[in-house]
Amino acid sequence: MQFGLEALFPLILTLFLALTVKRTLIALGAGIVSGALLIAQYRPIATLDYLLQSAVSQVYADGQWQQWHLDVLAAMALLGMMTKLLSRGGAVEVFGLWLGTKVRSHRQARLGAIFLGWVVFIDGIFSCLAVGNVCKPLGRKYGVRSEQLAYLVDSNASPLCAVLPFSSWGPYVMALLAGIAFLPLTPVEALLQMAQVNFYAITTIVLSLLVAWYGTGFKELKVTPVTSATVEKPLGTPWLLGLPMLSLLVLSIVFILYSGGHQAQEMSLTAWLANADIGASMRNACFVATLVTFIMLKRSGRSLLALGKDMLFGLQTIALAVGILLFTWMIGGVIQDLGIAKMLASWAEQYLSSHFLLPGMFLLCALMAFTTGSSWGTFAIMIPIGSAIAQAVDVSLLIPALSAVMAGSVFGDHCSPISDTSVLSAISSGCEPHDHVVTQLPFALMAAVAAASGYGLLNVGASIWLAWLVTLGCALLLFSIKTRSQRRNTMQVSPS
Repeated sequence: MQFGLEALFPLILTLFLALTVKRTLIALGAGIVSGALLIAQYRPIATLDYLLQSAVSQVYADGQWQQWHLDVLAAMALLGMMTKLLSRGGAVEVFGLWLGTKVRSHRQARLGAIFLGWVVFIDGIFSCLAVGNVCKPLGRKYGVRSEQLAYLVDSNASPLCAVLPFSSWGPYVMALLAGIAFLPLTPVEALLQMAQVNFYAITTIVLSLLVAWYGTGFKELKVTPVTSATVEKPLGTPWLLGLPMLSLLVLSIVFILYSGGHQAQEMSLTAWLANADIGASMRNACFVATLVTFIMLKRSGRSLLALGKDMLFGLQTIALAVGILLFTWMIGGVIQDLGIAKMLASWAEQYLSSHFLLPGMFLLCALMAFTTGSSWGTFAIMIPIGSAIAQAVDVSLLIPALSAVMAGSVFGDHCSPISDTSVLSAISSGCEPHDHVVTQLPFALMAAVAAASGYGLLNVGASIWLAWLVTLGCALLLFSIKTRSQRRNTMQVSPS
């Protein structure tokens, strides 16, 4: 059945609710129901039948289980349990005390916050909660302002997850990519190539390192010098957190290469990655890492009842993300059945200039994520649409366009005062969310301007190396201007 302009209503409704209600699950649900009504020609029984078939088909269709979907859901559930086991079992607190014995200066305290963010890369929200709470006492000892700590925490949470396929973002984004029928690469290959040109995420991490090293943008607090006698000694081992995280990282790589090696026809890393069963590999790695976490916490003295409650609470916290993912898969089917992607792609091919595709995609997704406070929600809506538009306008820009979607979504989420990561970074670091957003904004804008320049160069056919050279050069120039301005202001207010 052919649909006219009315086919756009479910998409417009989804976008409108995402921007106004700011609840991705509600927005996606409304889009699914309205689309089902159109497809079923407003017949109630037929609509319910369509919705039921759409939901069931996400896990079982055409006489077989949808293994990819099941593996992704299992991996997300296991990650939810693992994060709660670590946070509620005291592993994060012990690691923070151990880190405190290694830090001796303002600079080391700032760099320590970044280092811990790299260790707990597993999930953006978990990173915000863990790093902020662990490093808050450390920051007080060494005069790191809570706003600066919140910036360092936030800048190494979502941006890091956006470029690592082994984080909780990996299965989610790869599940969205797997729904793109014309994607010329496997989901893992596409995600790795997208990470290579995620200008905003990587530039944000680089700027956070510079801020941590030089202290730019934030004044140090005056504190009493810390001696070895005043440093609290940890009562446990840092491996309580380190070993599960290391297990997750190493086993993810091992399982991926092992599964790809069995299927590949040639002996090369690219072939192994292309043929790997990412979903099963992530599921197995998450299972073993969760088991390692469970065993280590049990040996440390935590009771089986407490561990069981922790795992149940972890499932409860991941339920919203699972719901969003299921609804994302369903609305993707609705969009396909209504022919929305083809309609938008045909319009884009006629009216959208290919010279502004990548910067335009970056800014559009930034606006959506800023107003909704959700990068994942923006991924869900814009990855299918952005890929269809890129294919119609210039197929060679497909991967960069998908990268621009992710980069813009992370940028908008990074600046949004209603973003969960912004709020959690501030609260866990001990400052007000408004203060965190305001003090973080200048550095986020530096990275965004630099990223937009990089996407503009890719859009006109420049090489990746040139785009990266200009992006980093632009970011460093803006950072230098900010640093000099701060020094000038400090000299003017200092007593003569």
